[in-house]
Amino acid sequence: MSTTHRHFDEELDELKAKLVRMAGLAEDQIDKALAALVKRDSDQARQVIKRDHQVNALDVEIDEECIRLLALHQPAARDLRLVTTAMKIATELERISDLAENICERTIELNEEPQLKPYIDIPRMGNIARMMVKESIDAFVKGDAALARKVLTDDDLVDVLMEQVFRELLSFMIEDPHTITRAIRLSFIAKYLERVADHATNIAELVVYLVEGKIIRHTAPPVSP
Repeated sequence: MSTTHRHFDEELDELKAKLVRMAGLAEDQIDKALAALVKRDSDQARQVIKRDHQVNALDVEIDEECIRLLALHQPAARDLRLVTTAMKIATELERISDLAENICERTIELNEEPQLKPYIDIPRMGNIARMMVKESIDAFVKGDAALARKVLTDDDLVDVLMEQVFRELLSFMIEDPHTITRAIRLSFIAKYLERVADHATNIAELVVYLVEGKIIRHTAPPVSP
């Protein structure tokens, strides 16, 4: 192996390490946002909002690094897929962190009024969505298309829980108009978590493309036997 190619491989490893670090921050943002919601902790919610800039900075850093690698090394085949996939994954992670920030904004607003109901399904949604983010990044690091496809199926669990949350919140609003503002804010949070799961799904689809060279987004999933 030439010195140039060895150096390029080292740069790719550094790129992956940065992406893993960014993913860890994004996961932690979701985790802390959910904790702030459940504990009604506005101070923690504000800390999550304040920390979003760290994820944004890594997004810019990774984007610039990918552009530099493309221009300098003009990679082909799998290396090209790795660099372009890394750029797209960083964008998905930045949006996940933004959604954690949105959850915290709604949490601060909710904490100004009495709690509408115990939070059960929303934290369950959040835990599944956060695990989907973790597993999609694990699949990226390991080059594991099977794990990526598991993430795709887990998205259905989040969708089912979101429908349950919406139905329950709708019943609150119908029975007592005084609950409407709080119920709408909680429905926003449920929608944010559904979008986190969607972004994790996008990452998983990118991993399948990286490993197998197959573009599977916008295609119907296979029907189970």
